Amino acid sequence: MREWLKNIDPTVRKETLYIASVTGILSLLLQAGFLIAMHWDYTVLLGNLLGAVTAVGNFFLMGITVQKAVAKEKKPASDLMRLSQTMRLLMQLVVAVLGFALPCFNGYAVILSLFFPRIAIMLRPFLDKKKQ
Repeated sequence: MREWLKNIDPTVRKETLYIASVTGILSLLLQAGFLIAMHWDYTVLLGNLLGAVTAVGNFFLMGITVQKAVAKEKKPASDLMRLSQTMRLLMQLVVAVLGFALPCFNGYAVILSLFFPRIAIMLRPFLDKKKQ
Protein backbone atom coordinates (compact mmCIF):
# COMPACT_ATOMS: atom_id res chain seq x y z
CA MET A 1 0.00 0.00 0.00
CA ARG A 2 2.78 2.44 0.88
CA GLU A 3 4.45 1.78 -2.45
CA TRP A 4 1.26 2.78 -4.24
CA LEU A 5 1.00 6.01 -2.22
CA LYS A 6 4.56 6.95 -3.14
CA ASN A 7 3.58 6.92 -6.81
CA ILE A 8 0.94 9.59 -6.27
CA ASP A 9 2.08 13.04 -7.31
CA PRO A 10 2.60 15.37 -4.31
CA THR A 11 0.31 17.95 -5.92
CA VAL A 12 -2.52 15.40 -6.14
CA ARG A 13 -2.02 14.55 -2.45
CA LYS A 14 -1.86 18.22 -1.42
CA GLU A 15 -4.95 19.26 -3.39
CA THR A 16 -6.94 16.22 -2.25
CA LEU A 17 -6.06 17.05 1.35
CA TYR A 18 -7.27 20.62 0.79
CA ILE A 19 -10.54 19.38 -0.74
CA ALA A 20 -11.01 16.91 2.11
CA SER A 21 -10.37 19.61 4.72
CA VAL A 22 -12.85 22.08 3.24
CA THR A 23 -15.36 19.27 2.72
CA GLY A 24 -14.99 18.37 6.40
CA ILE A 25 -15.62 21.96 7.48
CA LEU A 26 -18.62 22.28 5.16
CA SER A 27 -19.92 18.94 6.44
CA LEU A 28 -19.86 20.29 9.99
CA LEU A 29 -21.76 23.36 8.82
CA LEU A 30 -24.29 21.13 7.05
CA GLN A 31 -24.83 19.12 10.23
CA ALA A 32 -25.26 22.35 12.20
CA GLY A 33 -27.75 23.65 9.66
CA PHE A 34 -29.90 20.53 9.89
CA LEU A 35 -29.64 20.67 13.69
CA ILE A 36 -30.68 24.34 13.84
CA ALA A 37 -33.56 23.65 11.44
CA MET A 38 -34.57 20.76 13.76
CA HIS A 39 -34.39 18.23 10.92
CA TRP A 40 -31.31 16.39 12.13
CA ASP A 41 -31.27 12.64 12.62
CA TYR A 42 -28.73 9.90 11.96
CA THR A 43 -29.70 9.76 8.27
CA VAL A 44 -28.32 13.28 7.81
CA LEU A 45 -24.97 12.17 9.22
CA LEU A 46 -24.90 9.02 7.06
CA GLY A 47 -25.97 10.92 3.95
CA ASN A 48 -23.36 13.58 4.59
CA LEU A 49 -20.67 10.92 5.01
CA LEU A 50 -21.71 9.09 1.85
CA GLY A 51 -21.75 12.27 -0.21
CA ALA A 52 -18.53 13.71 1.23
CA VAL A 53 -16.53 10.50 0.81
CA THR A 54 -17.81 10.16 -2.75
CA ALA A 55 -17.00 13.80 -3.54
CA VAL A 56 -13.46 13.65 -2.16
CA GLY A 57 -12.92 10.26 -3.81
CA ASN A 58 -14.13 11.69 -7.11
CA PHE A 59 -11.63 14.55 -6.84
CA PHE A 60 -8.81 12.14 -5.95
CA LEU A 61 -9.63 9.87 -8.89
CA MET A 62 -9.65 12.88 -11.19
CA GLY A 63 -6.19 13.85 -9.92
CA ILE A 64 -4.85 10.34 -10.48
CA THR A 65 -6.31 10.33 -14.00
CA VAL A 66 -4.71 13.68 -14.83
CA GLN A 67 -1.40 12.37 -13.48
CA LYS A 68 -1.64 9.35 -15.78
CA ALA A 69 -2.86 11.38 -18.77
CA VAL A 70 0.11 13.75 -18.63
CA ALA A 71 2.41 10.84 -19.44
CA LYS A 72 0.43 9.86 -22.57
CA GLU A 73 0.11 11.18 -26.10
CA LYS A 74 -2.70 13.62 -26.87
CA LYS A 75 -5.35 11.18 -28.21
CA PRO A 76 -4.92 8.44 -25.55
CA ALA A 77 -4.79 11.12 -22.84
CA SER A 78 -8.00 12.69 -24.13
CA ASP A 79 -9.72 9.30 -24.28
CA LEU A 80 -8.57 8.48 -20.74
CA MET A 81 -9.87 11.79 -19.39
CA ARG A 82 -13.21 11.38 -21.17
CA LEU A 83 -13.66 7.82 -19.85
CA SER A 84 -12.70 8.91 -16.34
CA GLN A 85 -15.14 11.82 -16.40
CA THR A 86 -17.96 9.57 -17.58
CA MET A 87 -17.28 6.90 -14.96
CA ARG A 88 -16.90 9.41 -12.13
CA LEU A 89 -20.13 11.15 -13.12
CA LEU A 90 -21.89 7.79 -13.22
CA MET A 91 -20.51 7.01 -9.75
CA GLN A 92 -21.92 10.27 -8.41
CA LEU A 93 -25.28 9.60 -10.05
CA VAL A 94 -25.47 6.14 -8.47
CA VAL A 95 -24.57 7.58 -5.06
CA ALA A 96 -27.20 10.31 -5.41
CA VAL A 97 -29.88 7.78 -6.37
CA LEU A 98 -28.88 5.52 -3.46
CA GLY A 99 -29.02 8.53 -1.15
CA PHE A 100 -32.68 9.03 -1.98
CA ALA A 101 -33.62 5.37 -2.45
CA LEU A 102 -32.25 3.94 0.79
CA PRO A 103 -33.97 5.06 3.98
CA CYS A 104 -30.71 5.07 5.96
CA PHE A 105 -29.50 8.15 4.05
CA ASN A 106 -30.85 11.67 3.87
CA GLY A 107 -30.83 12.34 0.13
CA TYR A 108 -30.52 16.10 0.52
CA ALA A 109 -27.42 15.70 2.69
CA VAL A 110 -25.92 13.40 0.04
CA ILE A 111 -26.61 15.84 -2.80
CA LEU A 112 -25.34 18.89 -0.90
CA SER A 113 -22.15 17.06 0.09
CA LEU A 114 -21.40 16.22 -3.54
CA PHE A 115 -21.06 19.97 -4.23
CA PHE A 116 -18.54 20.65 -1.45
CA PRO A 117 -15.41 20.17 -3.62
CA ARG A 118 -16.78 22.72 -6.10
CA ILE A 119 -17.21 25.20 -3.28
CA ALA A 120 -13.68 24.44 -2.06
CA ILE A 121 -12.31 25.09 -5.55
CA MET A 122 -14.19 28.40 -5.74
CA LEU A 123 -12.80 29.43 -2.33
CA ARG A 124 -9.18 28.56 -3.19
CA PRO A 125 -8.24 31.89 -4.86
CA PHE A 126 -9.55 33.85 -1.85
CA LEU A 127 -7.71 31.65 0.61
CA ASP A 128 -4.49 31.87 -1.41
CA LYS A 129 -4.72 35.70 -1.46
CA LYS A 130 -5.21 35.69 2.30
CA LYS A 131 -1.98 33.68 2.75
CA GLN A 132 0.00 36.25 0.79
